[in-house]
Order: sequence, then structure tokens, then C-alpha cells
Amino acid sequence: MIQTPYYLIDKQKLRRNMEKIAYVREKSGVKALLALKCFATWSVFDFMRPYMDGTTSSSLYEVRLGRERFGGETHAYSVAYADHEIAEVIGHSDKIIFNSIGQLERFEAQSASIARGLRLNPQVSSSTFDLADPARPFSRLGEWDAAKVEAVIDRISGFMIHNNCENGDFELFDRMLGQIEERFGALLSRVEWVSLGGGIHFTGENYPIDEFCARLKAFSDRFGVQVYLEPGEASITKSTTLEVTVLDTLFNGKNLAIVDSSIEAHMLDLLIYRESAKVAPNEGAHSVLVCGKSCLAGDIFGEFRFPEALKVGDRISFQDAAGYTMVKKNWFNGVKMPAIAIRELDGSVRVVRDFDFADFEQCLS
Repeated sequence: MIQTPYYLIDKQKLRRNMEKIAYVREKSGVKALLALKCFATWSVFDFMRPYMDGTTSSSLYEVRLGRERFGGETHAYSVAYADHEIAEVIGHSDKIIFNSIGQLERFEAQSASIARGLRLNPQVSSSTFDLADPARPFSRLGEWDAAKVEAVIDRISGFMIHNNCENGDFELFDRMLGQIEERFGALLSRVEWVSLGGGIHFTGENYPIDEFCARLKAFSDRFGVQVYLEPGEASITKSTTLEVTVLDTLFNGKNLAIVDSSIEAHMLDLLIYRESAKVAPNEGAHSVLVCGKSCLAGDIFGEFRFPEALKVGDRISFQDAAGYTMVKKNWFNGVKMPAIAIRELDGSVRVVRDFDFADFEQCLS
């Protein structure tokens, strides 16, 4: 038995998402790029590669990882590039997308050898969290003034628009895309490609995928552009669990269980967005508040129901633990990082990476 904690990527479940992405590519003509900001566990890139067209990034290191480990098209985007890194970014990418006209102009000469794009901000989004809303007031994410963009359109060949955030509502996607068409249509018809970003939960259950494909194709045909999608969470949703073990139990007004993991270190988004982890089936007579082992008082995975009272040594599987977890894990409190394991299609499980004291020591100085 593998020592907990560890992330367990299930290829059977991952393949379901990949097949839906491949279907959308075929039916709509879009290209799909894995968003490395969400998921960058390169041990499964070989498995994902046949279903996708490449990767998109948010930094120099992600660009390089995409080029070296995934291949295909490599799109570079960053909120801001530094002078000392721009040459390396360009050397590893097929397209570079600038966040602002200022950055486009600053690096115009250096980037002349590859396709260039600009991020547009339509000032509408699906986000329910101000923290993650790209269209929030005074947002730094992209240009919104069509007249200013018009003045530099001869220097770019495409746009990136990212305004969907965990959006599983096709009607909302359709409505916002219509607003984009109305606002930026004159600009869209003058470029060769448009990325609609990520955050579209089209691999989720009961999503109207054929309507989605038809809408994407209509957009592509109307403006004569190659459409890109940048699925992150949609690529890996429900494919991975975080496996943990109960270390202690106590009662302090509620039944508590402490496990060998931590939300601040291993599922940071739960802390940032004040959400609970997911346990399946989450039913039974015994309600338990499952807590992490760090010293943070709010290090709590959530309150769940179990058929039996939890005891030391019991295992718990936290569901849907791929997106924004492994890319954010950290060494807070020196808590051991979860290993990374893969369940192959034949059901066998192998550990592809374990972390030890040397990793902890060497990430500092």
C-alpha cells in the first residue's frame, strides 16, 4: 500500500475528459491547449497529447515546460514579461500573447519572429468571486478600449479573451460571447485567430456539448478565425483524488479527525475561496469535521458524513483534487508533500514522484 498522502490520477477518468475535448475539436474545428496554470503534472502529458493541440502558459517556466514536455503548439501569455526573460519566452513559444499595448510595443522588435496576440478584456465575466474576476473594476487583465487596440492591430494576428470562470452554464457563455461579438466584432474580423480562454466546464455532466460546438463554429465562420480553447479544469475534472490517512480523532463540540495532509499546503484553493473538499458518497450516520495537520486554525477540509465513526488509520479520498492543487502545493509547516501516483488503464497503480526532506531543504537556502 502506498504511503499517504498522495495525489492519485486515474487515467480511465482522465480519458473521459480527453475524449470530450477531442469531440469538440472535431465537431467545431477549435484547437485545444492545456492550461498549465491549472495542471502541469507532466507524467500524464504523453497520455493527453493525442487529444489536445498543445499548451498555454502564464510564465516563462510554464512556457518551457509546455515546449519540452508536451509539445505541439506552445502559446506564451503573461500579465507582464521582464526584459531578462523575453528572449527565452520567445525561443520556447509559437505564439506570444501580450497583456497590454504597452508590453506589445516594448517587445515589438524582439517578438517580430513569431505570431503575436493581445489580450482583450470584455468587462463581463462569469466569476462569482471578486478575487478571480478578470472583469473586476480596475482590472489589469487585458485591453478594453477598442479604439486603442485598433491603432496597433497591424502588429498582431490574434486575440486572447478569458472571461469564463468555472462556467457550466452554456446560455451564459453564449450570451457573453454575443456581447464580445457586438463590442469587438470589427477587430475580430481583422485577425487570424482568437482564443476564448479556459473556465468553460464543457466536459461536465449534462453540458450541451453539441450546442457548444455549433456556437464555436458559428463564431469561427463569422469572423474567419481559428478558435482556440484553453481547458484547464475541464481537462482534468474528476480525474484525481487526494488520498489521506486519519492520524487522530477528538471531540470538541463536534467529532474531529486530523489527517496527514493540509489544505493550506495541498489544496490551497479551498482556503482561498472558503470552500470544502469533496468526499463521496458523503453519507452515513456519523458527521466528522476533517482537519489538516498544520498549525493553521482554519486548516479544515470540511464536514462530512461517514457510515462508521472514523478511527486512527482510516483512509479518506478527497475527490476532484487535480486542478490548482499540485501546481500550488507548498512546504508550509514542513508538512510532507503528497506523492504523485497514477492508476493505469489496467488498474495498476504506480508512484511517479515522491518528495522527501531533500526537496524541502533544497527549495530554501
